[in-house]
Amino acid sequence: MTLKANWNYPTAVRFGPGRIAELAQACRAAGIERPLLVTDSGLSGQPMIKDAIAQLAADGLKVTLFDRVQANPVAANVEDGLKVLRDSGSDGVIAFGGGSALDCGKVVAFMAGQSRPMWDFEDIGDWWTRADPSGIAPIIAVPTTAGTGSEVGRAGVITDETTQTKKVIFHPKMMPQIVICDPELTVGLPAKVTVGAGMDALAHCLEAYCAPGFHPLADGIAVEGIRLCKVFLPRAVADGTDIEARAQMMAAAAMGATAFQKGLGAIHALSHPIGSVHHTHHGMTNAVFMPYVLTFNRPAIEEKIARLAAYIGLEPSFEAFFDWIVTLRRELGVPETLKAFGVTGIDYGRLAKMAIVDPTAGGNPVPLTEAAAEALFREATG
Repeated sequence: MTLKANWNYPTAVRFGPGRIAELAQACRAAGIERPLLVTDSGLSGQPMIKDAIAQLAADGLKVTLFDRVQANPVAANVEDGLKVLRDSGSDGVIAFGGGSALDCGKVVAFMAGQSRPMWDFEDIGDWWTRADPSGIAPIIAVPTTAGTGSEVGRAGVITDETTQTKKVIFHPKMMPQIVICDPELTVGLPAKVTVGAGMDALAHCLEAYCAPGFHPLADGIAVEGIRLCKVFLPRAVADGTDIEARAQMMAAAAMGATAFQKGLGAIHALSHPIGSVHHTHHGMTNAVFMPYVLTFNRPAIEEKIARLAAYIGLEPSFEAFFDWIVTLRRELGVPETLKAFGVTGIDYGRLAKMAIVDPTAGGNPVPLTEAAAEALFREATG
């Protein structure tokens, strides 16, 4: 089976090994001549970034590098990137890296021509309509992990340091014009990073599928994404050079982010406060919460999970699916509780208050009350 294809859903995606060679052409197709390449400091010194910059320069594009993006990016990262974009006269953004670099790069591009503060565009009601669409710079997205799926998303998650809360900045035009999904860029990722990213993709697919509401398109994408995670995540972890496994997980990541326009749920609502307050890895934190939230949601999702279990080759029951999740976590080295992350001094009440107002909480199939959120935090702490 060929691993190369061009997709036009949910945006233009150039998928396959070696497609990074098309980066300069993709920039020009998006109308970008002076790209700002946004990445993180850990990646900026790697050959893939140096090669990309050299390729862009050889093709006559004037590229500027911005690499001051931290894990779980904060408002200051966006502000710094925005200053570099304006000072350099950049006319578009290449968001290149994992979820943090993609989110930050997209928000920098979004804010390029806005006159209002960034938090005025938080994903609340119709706040996105406050933006000037003509002030949004074009975006090319190049993921280097297979997890968040931010490359096919219309939002960026940025932490407000003043309140230690993760906030979603949303606008339909934040969707990258062109995505280059080259699985060769993920070859050699450490096993732990592959696990965390892969479990994030799985969480996106699972929560989208379980979210209430009528959206069979999202459901169909989500269940196939879960099947891909089941088959290929263990392979990608076991052998970082398995290009088929890397490609299929990159597809699963994009599928998760495409499906979760239907909604997410308590896995993310609980994970976001832990990540913003205790600085844990988002995907691994999702993985810890997954079985606790499945149990909490069981009364509302048991029949759906039984159908899902049958599709991915398990006995058609909630128990079989739950057991698979628990076994997968154990085999991949996911901790059973948050204690393994060194999380101490947890203020359960504060975290619960943060969780129930997180924008993902509303998609949970069982209402996430403050008492329920606090109970789940306590369970997941062990």
